Amino acid sequence: MLTVKSVHTHYGSIHALKGVSLHVRPAEMVALIGANGAGKSTLVNTICGLIKPTKGRIEFQGESIETLSPEEIVRRGIALVPEGRQIFCTMTVEANLEMGAFIHRRNGQQVEMDKESMYARFPILRERSRQLAGTLSGGEQQMLAISRALMSRPKLIVLDEPSMGLAPLMVKEIFRIIQELRQEGRTILLIEQNARAALQIADRGYVLETGKLVLEGDGSVLLEHREVQRAYLGKGAREIWDA
Repeated sequence: MLTVKSVHTHYGSIHALKGVSLHVRPAEMVALIGANGAGKSTLVNTICGLIKPTKGRIEFQGESIETLSPEEIVRRGIALVPEGRQIFCTMTVEANLEMGAFIHRRNGQQVEMDKESMYARFPILRERSRQLAGTLSGGEQQMLAISRALMSRPKLIVLDEPSMGLAPLMVKEIFRIIQELRQEGRTILLIEQNARAALQIADRGYVLETGKLVLEGDGSVLLEHREVQRAYLGKGAREIWDA
């Protein structure tokens, strides 16, 4: 469904991505792990059209998208749940969901059906539907960010650091939700610092270091890889997940 071919991205003179290549198949969950500064969010923003690559090609369902605007990429079927959630804090929960359905806004009946589906998936959002999104807890905001992305009826969901800033119990809940989406047959690219949690539920994974992909393989294989365990699965990571 998604193919990234030898992509290079720069921030001025900074060479942030250095020939990155990866692919995501339909109904597959792929995890991208790496430390802060490795280039994970840069890759996400490049795929979603927020940053233009300086070299390379990005294909979605066989068609090149690297020159398209972010809006057109959403219309093609890629939805981003951004790092830090980036909900519309001064708008209600319901209005945030409606913003997620912007490209389908002329089909009011479909939008209402999709809102009901989100409320059924996350009952707390129904209870908070008239509440300003900025007053929600961190976990509730993450549920809203995921729901807002789903409102666009995406073919591929890109989740950028969904566990960031959440308490351990809420991290488990968010990963349960992601696993549920995977079991529904959705296609997911998951970008995560919590390598253990991500690789436990991913079909395949990639490891990004200083703008380069250094490892790839099945999630279960990467979990047992010595270098992955040394760099990303130390005592601290285990304690967070097992808490």
